[in-house]
Amino acid sequence: MVIGSGSWGSVAAKLVAFNTLNLSSFHDEVKMWVFEETLQSGEKLTDAINRTNENVKYLPGIKLGKNVIADPDLDNAVEDANMLVFVTPHQFIDNICKSLVGKVRSDAEAISLIKGMEVKIEGPCLISTYISEQLGINCSVLMGANLANEIAEEKFSEATVGYRNNREIAEQWVQLFTTPYFMVTPVQDVEGVELCGTLKNVVAIAAGFVDGLDMGNNTKAAIIRFGLREMREFCKLLFSSVKDDTFFESCGVADVITTCFGGRNRKVAEAFARNGGKRSFDELEAEMLQGQKLQGVTTVREVYEVLRHRGLLELFPLFATVHEICSGCLPPSAIVIYSEKKNIFPV
Repeated sequence: MVIGSGSWGSVAAKLVAFNTLNLSSFHDEVKMWVFEETLQSGEKLTDAINRTNENVKYLPGIKLGKNVIADPDLDNAVEDANMLVFVTPHQFIDNICKSLVGKVRSDAEAISLIKGMEVKIEGPCLISTYISEQLGINCSVLMGANLANEIAEEKFSEATVGYRNNREIAEQWVQLFTTPYFMVTPVQDVEGVELCGTLKNVVAIAAGFVDGLDMGNNTKAAIIRFGLREMREFCKLLFSSVKDDTFFESCGVADVITTCFGGRNRKVAEAFARNGGKRSFDELEAEMLQGQKLQGVTTVREVYEVLRHRGLLELFPLFATVHEICSGCLPPSAIVIYSEKKNIFPV
């Protein structure tokens, strides 16, 4: 079952539903948990999805599959499910997991499509790790260059499944998500795959500032390269086991490129810069995203807290500068000032 029903959650349900109908190893029905909303028409979102087979608010015009059943009751949706797909804004995962404790099958497998991390006093915790710890089940991850609307329109895309030890489980997830237009590759590097998917949003915000100030493609390319460098070093700082090859999978360079040119974080950051930082990200999110949540600004703050706590801000000038701009301490034009500093890491 799919926990989440935004644009990406709806696309995930569509992908999974295609395969559960066509592969005998899976049960046909796919339940999709919906955070209930009332539409302007007065109809409940869940009822509208089940009536039209479309997520009329977050993915209109796209049929999800006749075997997708929307359910606003989380407990009922997860009952008897042995494969759980988590795809919600990461700021909601804490309450969701706490509400599921003791209600999930002990032999269930989970996969997280969520970008972000939990920052605790003792240090950062990846969402997949948090899910595993809270629910007592294994959790893999799926990340990649995945703009939801393009996948919904069945334009070719690819993704990376990050797994820990069980290759057989990874192959099951690959089977569940792979379609003729969506290629999935397994990589034994959960931490690397998940952190790439998380950190790319910080780089995308920086790219959005560049676009909003009309700084041009050369500047944007430089910012992307600087961002990739800091992503790599941040990953290795937290997890020495992260593999260099992971950065060349869909979850790495490809996802950064896609997000820096077409993602919602870039889009809202561009608007923020064009307004000189005078309108808040919360205000722009509400105006521009029609109820969707912006992940990047929260991630910017989380990354900053990790680096500040460890006294490493000077080693990550791009990440630190993005935070200072988002928090109003620096103007958007400061995005290129940091580059005058000496490069800390090898190019």
